[in-house]
Amino acid sequence: MATYIMLSTLTDEGAKTIKERPGRIKEVNQEIEALGVKVKAQYAVLGLYDFVNIVEAPDNETVARVSIELGSRGSIKIQTLAAIPIDEFIAKLE
Repeated sequence: MATYIMLSTLTDEGAKTIKERPGRIKEVNQEIEALGVKVKAQYAVLGLYDFVNIVEAPDNETVARVSIELGSRGSIKIQTLAAIPIDEFIAKLE
């Protein structure tokens, strides 16, 4: 499984939903996992993004599907980054 970092920003509608139903965050995690992506870690953060998720997916297409599915709801904007474990990265350079 490949590792990805999902950076997300709530829209006004998303912020309203989270304020009214904070548990919705965990519900979305279950929906993500049902689409074949495992949430390994999740953080609420300050700054340009509202959340950082570390996820695992079998391939780029699967994680792209999750990103499109969540983004199409209008409550969140997502940027997804492929992450290469540093030991693997160094091995490819040697």
